[in-house]
Amino acid sequence: MSQRTLGEWLAYLEQLHPSAIDMGLERSQQVAQRLGLGRLAPRVVTVTGTNGKGSTCAFVASLLQAQGLRVGVYSSPHLLRYNERVRIDGVDASDERLCEAFAAVEVARGETSLTYFEMGTLAAFWLFQQSALDAVVLEVGLGGRLDTVNVVDADLALVTSIGVDHVDYLGDSRESVAFEKAGIFRQGKPALCGDLDPPQPLLDKARELACPLFLRGREFDLAIGDSHWQWSGRQLDGTPVALPDLPLLDLPMENAALALQAYLLMGLPWDAAQVRQALLDTRITGRLDRRVLNWQGKRVELLLDVGHNPHAAEYLARRLAARPPQGKRLAVFGLLADKDLDGVIAPLQGLVADWAVAPLDTPRSRPAAELATALTNHGAAVKSYPSVEAALAGQCAQATADDQILLFGSFFCVAQALEWLERQAPEGGVDGSAG
Repeated sequence: MSQRTLGEWLAYLEQLHPSAIDMGLERSQQVAQRLGLGRLAPRVVTVTGTNGKGSTCAFVASLLQAQGLRVGVYSSPHLLRYNERVRIDGVDASDERLCEAFAAVEVARGETSLTYFEMGTLAAFWLFQQSALDAVVLEVGLGGRLDTVNVVDADLALVTSIGVDHVDYLGDSRESVAFEKAGIFRQGKPALCGDLDPPQPLLDKARELACPLFLRGREFDLAIGDSHWQWSGRQLDGTPVALPDLPLLDLPMENAALALQAYLLMGLPWDAAQVRQALLDTRITGRLDRRVLNWQGKRVELLLDVGHNPHAAEYLARRLAARPPQGKRLAVFGLLADKDLDGVIAPLQGLVADWAVAPLDTPRSRPAAELATALTNHGAAVKSYPSVEAALAGQCAQATADDQILLFGSFFCVAQALEWLERQAPEGGVDGSAG
């Protein structure tokens, strides 16, 4: 069993449980007890939200690592390699350690059936507990209340934003989504929310559990200018703290503001210059991720983003409007069938001159013909391609050095683009500037 390769383990995990998603904590709690999982680290931060979880986790981890702390980060999904989901001190877990963790969970689960995500989450927790960390930052996979990540008690519970998504599991209203996400709150522990209009169920849960509640626009806030942004927040005792003249970031500054408030509540050293640098150093592949490709002797600028729902598309549109290219903006776009197509493309109207659409490499993909029809109905110029790779090559062929190619719509879309870019590197090179 322990001799399986990581690829073999992942294939095994995919067929362990009759359904890919099976919400509930009972199975995971049983196996966690058998594994002896307790406190994973002295500081545990859990992050949920409709959008912004990944960048918020990255900001929190960067702030903690700047203090010399050993930090584990669990996130999902991955783009290219499963190892991306489990990071310790900024480094992806090795195949060997992941296989060791899967073997430990396999022994502990006995006859208990676990989903792919449940196995992976418990394996990450086991690995963190073995690693003598100072802090762990845990990204919720889906919802909060019934997500496997919630088997661990958080010292700080963060909710980034609340929108309607995954309606089959979280309900079709912001109120139902808020109820599920507030399930990560713990009795008497600080709860933070970056949504400017948190639905009542979230406020009710914080009151029920006597959580010190820190809301954006009340206890902490930010103001973004043309060349700088500023942040203000409060310590646990209410003492105000401010950071003026922060440099603009490519990653969402709203999520940086939430991470700053979380960091402030941990009682760690607060050095303004160090905090600024930690924010600037934060990078995530596939989130407003700028790349420059040497394509057949010409420079081509790419912007990769995994945004795949209306909330993410609206944020992306605001950032694109603030930074127009010198030439045209071309798009490569793919989307899963269960996503709100009109809600995703509507905010981008007027910001993209030419669209290339393609199916994603998954049975869950929306057909390119449906994407093309929706864009045509919005008055867009659009061409269909058989694959993301072909669409990207087509846009690179027509792009000038002043143009920008935006590739977005799904983790699958960005993953296929990254694999394509890796294959181009020997010919001309790709400069990455994730931000």
